[in-house]
Amino acid sequence: MDTIDQLAPLCFVLMPFGTKTDAAGRVTNFDKVYQNIIVPAVVQAGLEPVRADEEKIGGTIHKPMFERLMLCHYAVADITGANPNVFYELGIRHALRPRSTAIIFVEGTVIPFDIALVRGIAYRTDGKGEPVDTASPIEAIRSLLREARDTARDDSPMFQLIDDLPRWEIDHSKTDVFRKSIDYSKRYKDRLSEAVREGAEAVQKIASDPALADLIDVEAGIVVDLFLSLRDVKAYGAMIDLYARMPAPLQQAKMMREQLGFALNREGRFDDAEKVLKGVIDQFGPSSETNGLLGRIYKDRWEIAREAKRPEARSLLRRAIDTYLDGFQADWRDAYPGVNAVSLMEMQDKRDERQAQILPVVRYSAMRKADKNPDYWDHATLMELAVLSRDDAAAEEQLSEALGFARAGWELESTAANLSRMRRARSERGEDVALIERLEQELLRAAKEMASRKPS
Repeated sequence: MDTIDQLAPLCFVLMPFGTKTDAAGRVTNFDKVYQNIIVPAVVQAGLEPVRADEEKIGGTIHKPMFERLMLCHYAVADITGANPNVFYELGIRHALRPRSTAIIFVEGTVIPFDIALVRGIAYRTDGKGEPVDTASPIEAIRSLLREARDTARDDSPMFQLIDDLPRWEIDHSKTDVFRKSIDYSKRYKDRLSEAVREGAEAVQKIASDPALADLIDVEAGIVVDLFLSLRDVKAYGAMIDLYARMPAPLQQAKMMREQLGFALNREGRFDDAEKVLKGVIDQFGPSSETNGLLGRIYKDRWEIAREAKRPEARSLLRRAIDTYLDGFQADWRDAYPGVNAVSLMEMQDKRDERQAQILPVVRYSAMRKADKNPDYWDHATLMELAVLSRDDAAAEEQLSEALGFARAGWELESTAANLSRMRRARSERGEDVALIERLEQELLRAAKEMASRKPS
């Protein structure tokens, strides 16, 4: 069997990234599907998997994506969740390539009529959206790809149903250049992964590589990975500089503009950040992500104005609340902007009537997330919501869960700081704050214990 070291044929993988929830509320962890099903199957078929990068930047279509659809001899498309980018790319693939495209989906997926007759492979997931019983789909995908290598059977509906369609023959020089580009991209991504572990200086050194001086001819995936790697090491100024050098189509991608706004805010350039994010909302409409970032700008400005006792603090607080609330109403499945909205309502001089109305919805959204694949932040969020709801028993229960999931002291300290703000606001209104004080103390105690256990 071929191996990757022997330059195995490339297999392009069309699928979303991360964990996604479909219209029926079913969760799929696509990264786990890729790692635990697709990669083993593709490698066992003697091929090398190449995953699409465009999903990371909101589905923006770039030249490398078209090249991969056309030049990769084999492809696997996961149509779970009816992702429009995946279907668009699958349509292009079926129009360009008469054979060697495997379609997969999570068990229970309703197959659209247009491809209902196409042979597909189902896989199963658990309550967290992670694949289970993987041996069968791995073998089925491997067999389908091996069959595609060994026979000339068409699997594209277009070529199956329409006679005499032209079949493109790709010049070998083109595929050789493409292969070198893929290997080049992988080397850069490996370098970036190592650099992130080393810190900001190592990532910025890659950003200043002369080979990246002109980003016009650099694959979009490399630029995106570099941009996000700078974010991961908190090199926000370097993020802004890199964005300024990007090709215009990449600059216009929704995700890139959102992250630019995030970096500008972190650099204290509030007006510039606000302008960028408002422009995204004007073009694409409110969303939990964009409004969450814009709300954070107003929240940061409010905290600065409040500490300085400036009169605009009250106005900034209202703007933060309204912006977060718009983001939550745009997608009630994402609790993050809703949590911020109801938490900031607690900071006002007078109780906000909207808080009592929206709190149960936010709490339900947060509980749904915690039911799927809980982490520290899920339980910390539910604890804060219980405090806001004045549900002492639930707050104590979620504290216990949060402490069990905590992995770093700064997580506990961050939650304690949120509770401190609530305590101060309620204390100023003359309300009882005994429960909040106990929760704060437990969090800070656990953070201190965690720090004492770290090796010197």
